[in-house]
Amino acid sequence: MNGLTLSSPAAARGFARPACFLVLVAVVAILLIAPLVTYPLFLIKILCFVLFAAAFNLALGYAGLLSFGHAAFFGGGAYIAAHAAKIWHLPFELAVLSGTAFAAVLGLVFGALSIRRHGIYFAMITLALAQLVYFMAVQMPFTGGEDGIQAVPRGYLLGMLDLRNITAMYYTVLGGTLIGLVIIWRAVNSPFGHTLSAIRENETRVTSLGLKPDRYKLIVFTLSAALSGFAGSMKAIAFQLASLVDVTWHMSGEVILMTLLGGMGTLIGPIVGSTLVVGLEHFLSTSGLPITFIIGLVFVICVMMFRRGVFGELKLFVDRRSK
Repeated sequence: MNGLTLSSPAAARGFARPACFLVLVAVVAILLIAPLVTYPLFLIKILCFVLFAAAFNLALGYAGLLSFGHAAFFGGGAYIAAHAAKIWHLPFELAVLSGTAFAAVLGLVFGALSIRRHGIYFAMITLALAQLVYFMAVQMPFTGGEDGIQAVPRGYLLGMLDLRNITAMYYTVLGGTLIGLVIIWRAVNSPFGHTLSAIRENETRVTSLGLKPDRYKLIVFTLSAALSGFAGSMKAIAFQLASLVDVTWHMSGEVILMTLLGGMGTLIGPIVGSTLVVGLEHFLSTSGLPITFIIGLVFVICVMMFRRGVFGELKLFVDRRSK
């Protein structure tokens, strides 16, 4: 036949494009009306962890860098942003940029010290460095110790939008999260991102082509750290609190869980995983059930049944059906 049948790959792709567009429109519509039907502060928490998990996935899923210390960037950015807003009286945007810049510098230092190691050695070095940040957060006067930095003012966005209004705060965090996700999407779908994938698959071959893998890994690790700090900064100001919880090794483990649960190496996977984990924590918080045990059980079940993560397995199923 000269024409295309509906079962052909080209036809499937043709029908997939409008379907993807409709899904995108539906998601945008849901995000816009979500504060009208759900508590905005809960949605803000989801958005911050979506960006955090997506930033972590940029290092792990696309460059193969398993970091056990990403809480240092998330929590470090939160502390600096909270301090800048409360003590230095910087406006919202400058406070967030301060936290992001600090996390980027910290990521550059961590990367320079650990990037030449591979596998578990790299992971343990990042964990050790993150623990140093945790102990500094406990001891340094400006962090408030176990009390953290409380009563952080939200201020105004661009001097006009009052962020004390929780709905305004939600849309501001939504915009920041979308900007972060667009940066990740652009990085992944560029020659730089393709080089990262090649390094993850066969670093020796990339070296033989005259490229320097360590340089690429350092750049992506720093970018991942900066975006993690961006997420932590927005969370600290939105919740008006920066605490030790944000810099503990538990936080590093939680973002790994979110990424693996949703599906690493995909742009949508961390979004699914972080939404699932934060949602479970929220709805089980008043149930009296052991939340950590239940989330761990869900993770074990997903690993056994969905080895590529929830979204990863769904994507594989759709790809097989379209062939």
